[in-house]
Amino acid sequence: MAGNSFGTLFRLTTFGESHGRALGGVIDGCPAGIVLDLNAIQNELNRRKPGQSAIVTQRKEPDTVEIYSGLFEGKTTGTPIGFAIHNTNQKSKDYSHIKDSYRPSHADYVYDKKYGFRDYRGGGRSSARETASRVVAGAIAKQFLKGIEINAFVSQVGELKVQRPYQELDFKEIEKNPVRCADPEMAKQMEDYIKSIKKEGDTIGGVITCVAKNVPIGLGEPVFDKLHAELGKAMLSINAVKGFEYGSGFDGVLMKGSAHNDQFNKDGTTKTNLSGGVQGGISNGMDIYFNVAFKPVATVLQGYETINKKGEKVKTQGKGRHDPCVVPRAVPIVEAMTALILADYYLLARVNKV
Repeated sequence: MAGNSFGTLFRLTTFGESHGRALGGVIDGCPAGIVLDLNAIQNELNRRKPGQSAIVTQRKEPDTVEIYSGLFEGKTTGTPIGFAIHNTNQKSKDYSHIKDSYRPSHADYVYDKKYGFRDYRGGGRSSARETASRVVAGAIAKQFLKGIEINAFVSQVGELKVQRPYQELDFKEIEKNPVRCADPEMAKQMEDYIKSIKKEGDTIGGVITCVAKNVPIGLGEPVFDKLHAELGKAMLSINAVKGFEYGSGFDGVLMKGSAHNDQFNKDGTTKTNLSGGVQGGISNGMDIYFNVAFKPVATVLQGYETINKKGEKVKTQGKGRHDPCVVPRAVPIVEAMTALILADYYLLARVNKV
């Protein structure tokens, strides 16, 4: 199986399955001499881990990260950083009913057809639990990117949508509610709605907005390696993501060019930022902001019809512990992938200056 590595200079390779012994990764290219705050890394994992509130999966995992290499006396050595997160609360029997059948809108069927074999326990390698390794790497990248602020928050759940622009929101509110919404009033509505969806044995999707501030001018490469293109790829690599838009996004098609153009100030900043902090594929020093759309979790705790390996129609029902809405736990994942992209481009920019 290919496709387990991400990045060019700041490069992450992950390993592990949802119900295996452990998940983990190897980070290559992290510069030497960076003082790592291990508590900050663990805090990022705690934001992603299951069982943290009533509106997420109740699988209980401590998600404690252990770093095995690349660190000496609290500083990075420049050598590969190896780490692992051990699984402690697997309930593989919850998936025995799908051993010979395929769940709709999951990777079960295509994995079986592509590889001729699949780990049906929680989806194996296709499980969103793999993203825990990304969060560790992103937390390290954040500490490398001194001065750059990356904040993501839930801006929509179903039809419930934050109406105010991000500039009017207080990012300190994000961690004060289980939905991780920067609007306290909307957060309560979203929480109640997710709880009602959970009682129905169903799921709902949502949108995460991410804002990166203080990004220096010049990150990104023209043509095929545009900054926004790589951000899009990073977000679309996250489980359940169905859409990505940056800057004005799809709303930009409603505007005329004369209104959409970001006019310059004398200092090179722009009066508006419909470009989303990226022009010509290169960061322009303004805020980078984008939206990431997540579909409803495919596992619903209701009866449904599917097919088995023989192509026969069978009836089954979702079982186990699953998120009724994935976006609250996906917030740190979106931040992590953003940090990985910016760290990679920062190093590329530094190399190009040598």
